Parts: sequence; C-alpha cells; structure tokens
Amino acid sequence: MELKRVVVTGLGAITPIGNNVQDYWDGLVNGRSGAGPITHFDASLFKTQFACEVKGFNVAEYIDRKEARKMDLYTQYAVAVAKQAVSDAGIDSEDIDKNRIGVIFGAGIGGIKTFEDEIGYYAKNKEAGPKFNPFFIPKMISDISAGQISILYGFHGPNYATTSACATSSNAIADAYNLIRLGMADAIVTGGAEAAITDGGVGGFNAMHAISTRNDSPTTASRPFSASRDGFVMGEGAGCLVLEELEHAKARGAKIYAEVAGVGMSADAYHLTATHPEGLGAKLVMMNALADAEMKPEEVDYINVHGTSTPVGDISEAKAIQEVFGEHAYKLNISSTKSITGHLLGAAGAIEAIASIMAIQHGMIPPTINHEEGDNDEKIDYNMNFTFNKAQKREVNVALSNTFGFGGHNACLIFKKFAE
Repeated sequence: MELKRVVVTGLGAITPIGNNVQDYWDGLVNGRSGAGPITHFDASLFKTQFACEVKGFNVAEYIDRKEARKMDLYTQYAVAVAKQAVSDAGIDSEDIDKNRIGVIFGAGIGGIKTFEDEIGYYAKNKEAGPKFNPFFIPKMISDISAGQISILYGFHGPNYATTSACATSSNAIADAYNLIRLGMADAIVTGGAEAAITDGGVGGFNAMHAISTRNDSPTTASRPFSASRDGFVMGEGAGCLVLEELEHAKARGAKIYAEVAGVGMSADAYHLTATHPEGLGAKLVMMNALADAEMKPEEVDYINVHGTSTPVGDISEAKAIQEVFGEHAYKLNISSTKSITGHLLGAAGAIEAIASIMAIQHGMIPPTINHEEGDNDEKIDYNMNFTFNKAQKREVNVALSNTFGFGGHNACLIFKKFAE
C-alpha cells in the first residue's frame, strides 16, 4: 500500500502573545514575552504569582454566549482556533464530503476550572445535599473539545482526543497524519487546547517545584538553557492545524503551508515527571521521526525544542540533539519559543508546530529570549546555535518540533517546505 502525502492547509492560534496566527508569529519574531501577573484568580499567597495568560479573548467573536456557558475555557479556546483554521483552509463548504473529515483534538488536563468550581461549590453547600451543574461532566472531560468541533461543522470522520501531558497536541497531529496517509480520512482538524492557570493548576505545579518563582521579573522568568533557569512558566491557549491529503487539497485549489514529512513517538520509561538525564527518550523520538521521514539529520535546518527552562530537562534535550545530529548540531538553528509564550502544556505541540511551519514560510528563526549566561559546568554545549535573544534569518526547508510530557511521553513532528 502506497502511503498518501499529507499537507497543512489551515492554521489557527489563540496564545499569550496573539489571538490569531499572524499576531502570534509577530510576537515570536519580536521576542515579546507573554508573561505577567496572574489575573484569573488571586495568586497573592502562591509561590508563583505570574503566568502567560491569553489577553483580550472575546468568546462572542466565535461562540454564542449561551453555548459558551456550556464550555470550559479550554474548550472555548479550542473552538475558536478550529474556526480560524477551518476558515483558513476552506473546508467548511458544502461540496466537501464531511464523512471524510475528522477531528483529533487534545488537552493535557482539560476542564480543571470547571472541576474546581463545581467541587468548591459542593464543599461549601454539602449540608443542603448534592447539587451539580448538569454540564459539569461534559465541560470537564478532555475529549469534549474534539466533540464540540465535530458537532459544530458536522464532521463525521475519526473523532477523539489525545492526552499525553505536554506531548498531547503533537500526538494528536501525529495521529491525524497517520490516519490521512493510510487513506482513512481526507482531512483532519487537529491540535490542542489548555486553560489550567487556576488555583489548582498553579498550586499543583508549585508543589512539584516545576514552575518558576521569579515573581520580581515575570517577563524574563522563562529562560531556557540559561544557568539561572528555575522552572517553566505556565501558559494557556490553543493551536489548530488542518491536515489534508495532498491530492484532495490540490483538487480544490487549497493553499499549502507545508508538508508533514514524518512523526516519531517514544517513552522515557524512567520517571513520573523528570526526563531521562541522558536524553534517551528524546534521542529515540527524534531518530524515529527522521526514520519515518526517510531523512538524514543533515537535512534539518531548525529544531523547535521542548526547552521548558527546567534545570534538568534543558540539559537532557541538548545532549539528545548532540547525539542524534553529531556535527550538524552546530550548523542548524535551535530555539525554544516557550521562552516567549510560556508552556501551554497540552497545547504546546500545536502552537510550536505552527511556529515551525511559519519559520519555513518566512525564512526566519524565532529566538530563545532571556538568555544572560550559560551553565559553567559544561553540561550544555553553547557552540550550538540556540538563537539567543534575537530572531535570525535563515532559509528553512525542514523544521523539527519536539514535545515531551510528564510520564515520559515524547513526540516529534517534522515539517518540510512543500514541493511538487
């Protein structure tokens, strides 16, 4: 069986630095941090009092307010980016076979705000007996964004969610790619959403010592590969891609952003939250993706790294890149856009896939901002080009995007410039 080629024909983004793809990309290229004091709740007693929140999101632009009340914020973000991407791709017309269009859309956590609100109300009023919102469960569950998008458009193809912590939306994109190239769908709306900047979200990550506590300087707190890094910065939002079988896209005259060249998946099988110190899972997932794409390491121009700004994780990923790419590791560009957007958890893979595609489109590498000084223990080789502090022009024919999740889940996506 000959596998079909898969291309990207639509994009959508709601992020801490812009609520559409162009504004998001402009924020990346200009290194404009999305971090600031938390406004979603009173964080004054928390160890961390800042995050990368979405700003100026008007749900009424995308969803009727009555319907929006039935959705957790993460689902509102998901529907919004799906509307952007579907409109961009033009797959909502009546001459499209909707039985052949699917939705694979994930969340690492899902409706945590809904959960907190409902349980909090019950705890305060339990003497009066149990009283819960009838939309409690469908607002909370992590698959509901995929369901809501399919209902909105009447897409009857494959429909489900992926959940693999911070690798969630990369896994969703990988699944979409595999189903299309196997001929099981003509197009799939895919990506991820997250809205976990809540009491429980911030408090939980604080308890794990996973997030930065640099409250005196939120905009410089996410500093991947710098010696003073002290954890990731929480972000929120969503990203969406429309993946489509090449001939189907060409037949309807769709614009093509890039081609999906290959995907990889692996497990660290090591620790609940820590990456393998030698980067074994990261190494394996990149090798798997390159093998799937039938590419040599030397063909990769840009790596959008997981790069969360954690003391151990950044080291292990840098080691893995050296192991996989050898001498070429010093010739390609590397950057962590989480330094700008914060870490969108289950939505990270989707917005970082978009960053990788836009790098191909524009011949520009977004920077890793906030770099001041390197580790002095030689665990990270700073002869590699981490694209520190300023965007760099470069022709990008092939871009690779890494995402690694708690539980040891690793996913890698490779995109390439489209050519007939």
